[in-house]
Amino acid sequence: MLSDGKEKPEKEKLKNSRGSGNSNEGNSEEYIDLRLKHCLAYVLHTSGTTGIPKIVRVPHACIVPNIQHFRMLFEITQEDVLFLASPLTFDPSVVEIFVALSSGASLLVVPTSVKVLPSKLAAVLFSHHRVTVLQATPTLLKRFGSQLIKSTVLSASTSLRVLALGGEAFPSLTVLKNWRGEGNKTQIFNIYGITEVSSWATVYRIPEEILNSTVKCELPVQLGFPLLGTVVEVRDTNGFTIQEGGRNRVCFLDDEMTVPLGTMRATGDFVTVKDGEMFFLGRKDSQIKRHGKRLNVELVQQVAEELQQVESCAVTWYNQEKLILFIVSREDLVKDYIFKELQEHLPSYAIPDELVLIDALPFTSHGKIDVSELNKIYLNYMNLKSDCKLNGKEELWGKLQHLWKSVLSLSEDPSMIPKESLFLPSGGDSLKSIRLLSEIENLVGVSVPGLLEIILSSSILEIYSHILQTVFADEDLPLSKSYATKRKFSDINQEEADGKSSHQKCGMPLNCDNAINAFIALNRGSQILSLNTTRFLTKSGHCPSACSSDLTSQINIQNVKSINPPPIIEKSEKPSFVAKVSEEEKPVIGAEKLELRVRWRSDTGKCVDASPLVVVPAIDKSSATVYIGSHSHRMKAVDLYSGKVKWEQILGDRIESSACVSNCGNFIVVGCYNGLIYVLRSNSGEKHWVFTTQDAVKSSATMDPTTGLLYIGSHDQHAYALDIYEKTCVWKLKCGGTVFSSPCLSLIPHHIYFATLGGLLLAINPATGDRVWKHFCGKPLFSSPHCCLQYICIGCVDGNLLCFTHFGEQVWQFSTNGPIFSSPCTSASEQEIFFGSHDCFIYCCNMKGHLQWKFEATSRVYATPFAFQNHNYSDETLLAAASTDGKLWILESKSGQLQSVYELPGEVFSSPVVWESILIIGCRNNYVYCLDLLGGNKK
Repeated sequence: MLSDGKEKPEKEKLKNSRGSGNSNEGNSEEYIDLRLKHCLAYVLHTSGTTGIPKIVRVPHACIVPNIQHFRMLFEITQEDVLFLASPLTFDPSVVEIFVALSSGASLLVVPTSVKVLPSKLAAVLFSHHRVTVLQATPTLLKRFGSQLIKSTVLSASTSLRVLALGGEAFPSLTVLKNWRGEGNKTQIFNIYGITEVSSWATVYRIPEEILNSTVKCELPVQLGFPLLGTVVEVRDTNGFTIQEGGRNRVCFLDDEMTVPLGTMRATGDFVTVKDGEMFFLGRKDSQIKRHGKRLNVELVQQVAEELQQVESCAVTWYNQEKLILFIVSREDLVKDYIFKELQEHLPSYAIPDELVLIDALPFTSHGKIDVSELNKIYLNYMNLKSDCKLNGKEELWGKLQHLWKSVLSLSEDPSMIPKESLFLPSGGDSLKSIRLLSEIENLVGVSVPGLLEIILSSSILEIYSHILQTVFADEDLPLSKSYATKRKFSDINQEEADGKSSHQKCGMPLNCDNAINAFIALNRGSQILSLNTTRFLTKSGHCPSACSSDLTSQINIQNVKSINPPPIIEKSEKPSFVAKVSEEEKPVIGAEKLELRVRWRSDTGKCVDASPLVVVPAIDKSSATVYIGSHSHRMKAVDLYSGKVKWEQILGDRIESSACVSNCGNFIVVGCYNGLIYVLRSNSGEKHWVFTTQDAVKSSATMDPTTGLLYIGSHDQHAYALDIYEKTCVWKLKCGGTVFSSPCLSLIPHHIYFATLGGLLLAINPATGDRVWKHFCGKPLFSSPHCCLQYICIGCVDGNLLCFTHFGEQVWQFSTNGPIFSSPCTSASEQEIFFGSHDCFIYCCNMKGHLQWKFEATSRVYATPFAFQNHNYSDETLLAAASTDGKLWILESKSGQLQSVYELPGEVFSSPVVWESILIIGCRNNYVYCLDLLGGNKK
């Protein structure tokens, strides 16, 4: 990595920080300058398949050592014939061309029309022109097929002296031995490198005794030694370095004009070192988290390649959700047999979701696997599957059970799944439910309205019945919904319904129920509610659509700002990345002037998927409180600054609903999995009122500051308006689908918006509960709607962010490459809208739906971002966002430039909330975290 601290903090470098850092060993004043005459040899671009595409300017001094060394290694003479296997846009072509020309050898250039026909290409190379040196990717070689490789490319009589494979993971020794014909003497090399240091960095010749050995070797082929003038560093998480080689092989990336000699470039690869030898483990971006385990997809490919029936194969992580194995087979094979073989060699979490047979592997112009083309093949495969008609209801029942087991990763034993089995208690979650829905709709070939709610709340038998009513609507149905087993919400413990306290840690004096407290409340998505005697609403220091200008007092807005302490976040003009390791957590990686550090963490006993509510009293901000619930049934009130637990209440079931505060500040409202909505006293946790719905409540309540009413949705498909002071339900409305997300309030016009898993966005009159308008979005809505002055925005499972006027007219839609579960939030000026997607990007659009920037995180983004002001620079706004792998990202909101990142030790579905310079978030390692945003590193 660059170590002079002068370049901008690019995300790519940060992601690869494990193999990067300040690596200049002295002589840091020595630079190479591209402006010097005759400095550069050529310029090309990286492909961008493993990150952001870069412009690479290659000096003569960087590429010449590669050419010289390979001439010696391959012992090139005038008699040799080298094949130009790589296109001119791929840097290995430079080595091929100049190794040949500088040695007086022949260079064979073949038309593309010949390259794409393996049998014809083999004849041209090894019969007509007797090629002696072949440098290629493993994928290009695999295209010949094992039989042709054995009989021609690596036969005993082949013309090929040297085979050098690079650009992708090297084949396993088992596969390599199967490729070689008896008596073959070809020298085989593993070459490794990255475009950023001009082609190749290391080389290893596989010894003849290893190739001829019959002993099975499980280790991958080692990377070998650094090439002439090359430095290789391997770093562990503590920064330990192994170093060899020289320091003059340096290229210029993008707009760099000077680069220090000895500059290191991060590869994005994992290796292991055994007995001083380096072994490639896989790309960092090939690492996925599946069923709670980390998995390198290249391992699946290597295991599959070693199976006798497999000619060649590739693995993709389709839409970040499904592991797909593509196989070119040697013979007719049965998929079940392949799955059985894989289960013997792979752990359960590594077994592919789907196996697709193809005629040949698609590859890019650079000779690598074309992942985008594989994704298209899989999409076509799924469309063809959906065209296959079911042969009756009995086949549907059998296939439904198969899909159930597959999605939930249950063992594929022949026994039937009990008819009363429920999806969530069987190990399902909202993400898996989307996958099961997709698989069922692909199976039956039609959309099944309302199915997602049935999956989440009902038995497999009721799911089956629901599908039958759609697919076989004209036939007599033997099954009725009444047979299905549903949760009995009527059997709720009477103590719960009576509102008696089941557990409290402390009893604090209660405020009078009708007392009005001045306070500020912060929720996910930059929702800042400021309430005092004038009961007004502000959001990030401005007046949103939920508040008309004549209700807003400039004095009150100033009051909100004046509560903030002197700023401690400083703007970094030239940040460089540093890594710090705290005693208990993973490395903290941040910009020089902005660092995240744990202030406190609080154990809740189980996963924390709810987002925090922060309530700050206007009179005494030092007594600010964080309210948050957990899967452990606990609802906690924690002191914001110290982390001390003020009170704790055990509710009747799991809590995923985020808390909401009443307009008087005396009560906290939260939904629960047992179908109850709890109203708790904010200063003690004592139950004030418990309202019963007919199914789980994951939705979070929204409060109307003009009336004090609270609005909330339930999985029972209803929206509710509650008066917690009168302890009554003001109105109840059937929404035509499960309400998972949280409602959103607009005061002008006075609407409350609800979204359903049936794909409906509803505008409702908050006073009467009458429907104003509705829009069918086509796919489920997990995202919560978000209001601003002009528009209402919401994310959809189909990957689109949708924008409507307050009168129900769709204005625009913005498409991403994955489902959107994240809810949108806006900047203080309401000029930008921020949200995340399952395609691993955080997006910023303007209010016309045009992309301003996007930032690539390291995993799916489920949480809602939070925009907040950098109080040291009033015109600068920062954005806090979280990806499911536990990373917290702090971005500059105008540019998307990364300011800092912190990795929590567990998955994150909770959304961050920021107050002053403090960030609060829940984590699936059972803890709520409070982190300080610090300006500058303490020396």
